[in-house]
Amino acid sequence: MTEVKRQYEAYPYPERDPADEAKRLITGSPSDPLEMDHVIWGGMRDWTRPLRALFAGGGTGDGMVQLAQRLTDAGAPYEIVYLDLSEASRAVAEARVAARGLTGVTFHTGSLLDAAEYGTFDYIDCCGVLHHLPDPATGFAALRQALAEGGGLGFMVYAPHGRSGVYPLQEAFGALFEGLSPSQKLAQARAVFARLPEAHPFKRNTVVVDHQQSDAGFYDLLLHSQDRAFSVTDLVEVMGQTGWDLAGFAQPAAYDPSRYAAVPEGMDAVARMALAEQLAGTMKVHVGYARAAGASAPKTGPMGGMAKANMARVPHLRGVPRDKLARAVAAGKALPVKSGGETIPLRLPKGAAALLAGVDGRRDLAMLAKGARLDPVAFGGIWAQVDRALCGWGLMHYSNLGRR
Repeated sequence: MTEVKRQYEAYPYPERDPADEAKRLITGSPSDPLEMDHVIWGGMRDWTRPLRALFAGGGTGDGMVQLAQRLTDAGAPYEIVYLDLSEASRAVAEARVAARGLTGVTFHTGSLLDAAEYGTFDYIDCCGVLHHLPDPATGFAALRQALAEGGGLGFMVYAPHGRSGVYPLQEAFGALFEGLSPSQKLAQARAVFARLPEAHPFKRNTVVVDHQQSDAGFYDLLLHSQDRAFSVTDLVEVMGQTGWDLAGFAQPAAYDPSRYAAVPEGMDAVARMALAEQLAGTMKVHVGYARAAGASAPKTGPMGGMAKANMARVPHLRGVPRDKLARAVAAGKALPVKSGGETIPLRLPKGAAALLAGVDGRRDLAMLAKGARLDPVAFGGIWAQVDRALCGWGLMHYSNLGRR
């Protein structure tokens, strides 16, 4: 048994209790179907066509349960394949699916390096796994072989700057506790951690909190035997080497360096994103989506012109009730967005209030413009600001899922 497998058999991560499924649905990025549609398919996927999805390194099932439940609620057909090395993690994921009465999910114990043996998939989730492989590039390549034409990948990999202090502790604990059982490592590491100086770079890092949440979180963060982080440049490079193109990040506005400084003209997109990562200094993960290298991007583009293709898109708000948002905008109040330890105030024109009140996941942009009695020019000017602000921070997505 490898050290990584031994860890996840002892401490399935993230720690989850299937009984909690009766109280809440854990949501997030990647693998929210609205976000998937928005980034990978331009908000225009035909959801009457069954979605075949793979959760490669599915862990205790957060993303899988989210996708299965959301598609079930929407009446959209799907087939999900779960794959993970840890039998203990798989047992938790299976129990969560059973607790919800979800169907259409099959479970397998195995390596994501064998993903193509299970067929090809319209969507692949690989969240928090690739950075734990001995050679992450082999993982990216294996998943590319399992991607169906026109499909996409949802990923999360660790980022370096927001994890300051993590890697020196991992190395120190590795040297101190080599050969001990997982439970012995955890007990002794907690004791040592308590004696570390408060000025330790890790203890001064306020954006990483996994070690405070559970034994599994402490172990995964500070005792992991195989762990590396990817800068934006590293991530784009390994994707390019293994047949992927970056489709977009879940919060693209976080990767805009102009929030901090005037950016030299002519800087390419990757260099701009890398600069934003360096200036922010607090990104602990990169969450986003990728498509096959060279695959056509969605024809619908950013709002600016009110092309017919754009006007047919259906917006959905995420994380804030439309009535509450509309009232705040009408009153001239800023919408606070938290990202990487900072709060960003978003301000929208008061004229957007009536439009936002109509965003119900069924009306497309043409319907919103008509309902507000705005001509195309007036609507385009207002909505471009809404689109840029809310989509930039992952608070709005376009998808036909609710309009089937």
